[in-house]
Formats: sequence, C-alpha cells, structure tokens
Amino acid sequence: MTVMALAFYLFAISVVIGGLFTVISRNPVHSVLWLILSFISAAGLFVLLGAEFVAMLLVIVYVGAVAVLFLFVVMMLDVDFAELKAEMAKYLPLALLIGVILLMQFGIALGAWEVAEGAEAARQAVTPAETHNTAALGLLLYDKYFLLFQLAGLILLVAMIGAIVLTLRHRTDIKRQNVLHQMWRDPAKAMELRDVKPGQGL
Repeated sequence: MTVMALAFYLFAISVVIGGLFTVISRNPVHSVLWLILSFISAAGLFVLLGAEFVAMLLVIVYVGAVAVLFLFVVMMLDVDFAELKAEMAKYLPLALLIGVILLMQFGIALGAWEVAEGAEAARQAVTPAETHNTAALGLLLYDKYFLLFQLAGLILLVAMIGAIVLTLRHRTDIKRQNVLHQMWRDPAKAMELRDVKPGQGL
C-alpha cells in the first residue's frame, strides 16, 4: 500500500467517524469538535486530489470561522439541548425515511456513472498540466466566467442587504441615535441658561 492510499483511507475514515459522532454525541461541544475533525479530514482529501485552494478555503472558512462560531454560540448560550433532542425524536422516523431515499438516490447515481470519452482531454484543455491548480482556478473565475462571478457576488450582496432590511425593527422603547437630528439642531436652542435662586430648585 502506497503512502497516498494510506493517507486517503486515513482521511476518509476520519471524515466518516467525525460525521457520525457529530450526529450522535450527547454533548454539543463535543459535536462541534467532531465537526471540526471532519472538516480538517475533508481538507486532507482535497489536498490528495490536488485541489489545494479548496482545501485551504475549507480550513480557513469552515474550521476557522463557521465551526468556531458554532462552538462559541454553543458554549455561551444557555440552551436546553435535552428539550431540543426530545422534540427532534418525534421526527426521527421521517428523518430515517429521507436518509434512506437519499442513499438510494446516491446509489442510483453512482451505478449509472460513466466517464465521457473526451472528459480527460477537455480537462487538459481547460487546465494545462504545467498550470498550477490555484492559477488555473483564478484564470477560470476571472477570465472565462468573470461576468457570472461578478453577478454571483452582486446577488449575494442584494441578499445580505435584504436580510438586514427584513430583520431590522425600530422599537419605540429603545433610544437610538439620530444623526440627522443632531446635525440639524439649532446651536442657539441647544443650551438654555436659567437663573436659579438660592434655596430653590429648577
């Protein structure tokens, strides 16, 4: 067995075990830690496939941001996970049915998988052998698919602004800063002088 094959089996087993314990762990903190193990193992598989850029994105974005955010939220919020799991147990049969259907669909897809005759030649035409993986990905995104890449970014920006607008609520019982009101105020009326007599209040 070669070193590449040994590394593949090691990372693959780690992904499966990490995903399994992410689901079945009783402690939510342990679940997030198993999830981080799955992400790191998946990044190792991407490195073995030659997709170093995707592997680094997986480590930086998912492990460095998303998983750590999950961990902080789980540790800082006082959430009754026993009650949540009791509610989830009611939907366990439906979840098992959906899981079986998905596994059957994956089996059908893998059984009907056929490699096209010109697939290897098409890949070599897009990414020549002397071109590095990250450089080839950059050439594709910023050259051939530049317009689609910019449109995707614009759609994500609009979605982010829409989410902010939809979730923004102006409550009357909270005092907020009004910048325009502060800018438009009259300096002559901003301060009032009063002559307070000795022994009297305002």
